Amino acid sequence: MNSIIDASGLSCPQPVLMVMDKIKEMGSGEIVVIVDTDTSKENVSRAATSKGWNLIDVRAEGQGYRLTIKKE
Repeated sequence: MNSIIDASGLSCPQPVLMVMDKIKEMGSGEIVVIVDTDTSKENVSRAATSKGWNLIDVRAEGQGYRLTIKKE
């Protein structure tokens, strides 16, 4: 199951909290996270990997970033 979280326009810790809630809900799968600051990109990446999720891809997109995290 894949999910998309659009956290653009939100400042930390809100993007991290949204991702952590989705990680708890899903347990495994793939999540695409859209953020618009370097700080959110780094914090979401760090939080996801601390929960055992892998950072698969980070791409610059528009004014921000598109992160793909995954757990088998």
